[in-house]
Amino acid sequence: MLGLSPLAVSVRPSATMAAAAKARELKSRGITVYDFSLGEPDFHTPEHICRAAAEAAARGYTHYTPAAGLPEARRAVADWYERYHNWKVTPEQVLLSNGAKHSIHNALAALVGPGDEVIIPTPYWVSYSELVEMTGARPVLVHTSAETGFKMTPEQLRVAVTSRSRLFMLNSPCNPTGAVYSRKELEALADAVLSTSLAVLSDEIYEQLTYGQARPTCFATLHPELSDRTVVISGASKTYAMTGWRMGWAVGPKHVIAAMGNIQSQETGCPCSISQRALIAALTGPQDCVEQMRGEFSRRRDLVMRRLRDLPGIRFTEPDGAFYAFFDVSSHFGKPLAGGPVSNAAEFCSAALEHANVCLVPGSAFGCEGFVRMSFATRSDVIETGLSRIGEWLRGGL
Repeated sequence: MLGLSPLAVSVRPSATMAAAAKARELKSRGITVYDFSLGEPDFHTPEHICRAAAEAAARGYTHYTPAAGLPEARRAVADWYERYHNWKVTPEQVLLSNGAKHSIHNALAALVGPGDEVIIPTPYWVSYSELVEMTGARPVLVHTSAETGFKMTPEQLRVAVTSRSRLFMLNSPCNPTGAVYSRKELEALADAVLSTSLAVLSDEIYEQLTYGQARPTCFATLHPELSDRTVVISGASKTYAMTGWRMGWAVGPKHVIAAMGNIQSQETGCPCSISQRALIAALTGPQDCVEQMRGEFSRRRDLVMRRLRDLPGIRFTEPDGAFYAFFDVSSHFGKPLAGGPVSNAAEFCSAALEHANVCLVPGSAFGCEGFVRMSFATRSDVIETGLSRIGEWLRGGL
């Protein structure tokens, strides 16, 4: 048998992907599963974007592009930031990649290495720590709580900084909590950053999915000095329902983007040529589709909040962005449930899948034991039935 490298042995599979795989397995056996595991919009990609891709293929745009992406696609991203965030950047400050996860990897590979420390507030997206560790750097996880809205304070950031600290990873709106830092809160964090030598990786992939009074803020725009030490990550997956198109991007200082482009050129050659043409259509075409999807997510969020309030022993903080509910199920640990008592979030999720046919992701995968994550990127009737079944199970009815 071939031996595996230390890297291959150390990397764990994505918890969200694993949960989705288990749900698919049950579905293949004819079992109805109410799947709330994956963070993927359930809408079709808007027609004008698909049409642009089809036209690109018909016109022969099916060959390699520059490693960093087509100049016109990089320009479309740069122009979008000026329109949406009033941030003037050049195409040379933009790198297109095969999804936002690839963009994060490129940024980490360019900025940190063995012996470095990367500060990450928890709860955090499952891949952050794994991607950091793949560079040889060490993730420093800083706990936040429901009482503070799952937001890191400037004091927590200052305390976490050591002589080895190189990078601070920020995610707003946040996966898995749905927390959205206000501009004032981000300004306070920016002041803390500027008192150190930290670089910042700001993951803003959910920036157009905010609700109520919450508004997205591009971290790099908060202070003139921040644009020189911040790499902003985003993409088309969540905003335009383009997950499978794999179109992410990074915006940052030219020398960092150039280094990331060099890394990408050796890894993948270039992003998909057809997807880049679709991205141009997404960013420069009609935007009413974005508001329509955001409005539907907002209605689903309200539905989830109403239904969660009816579940026994469940505590939660209302999400202001993204499309996740992150709720505390720890009051049910050790209590009689169908199939026997559970003692942690992973056991809770396994039991919920087995006895209620509801697929959730344990909060321990996001660095927060006692909680579970539910994606509401699915139809309202699925949400209604799925949460009803969870309620029946918790009350001993299944």
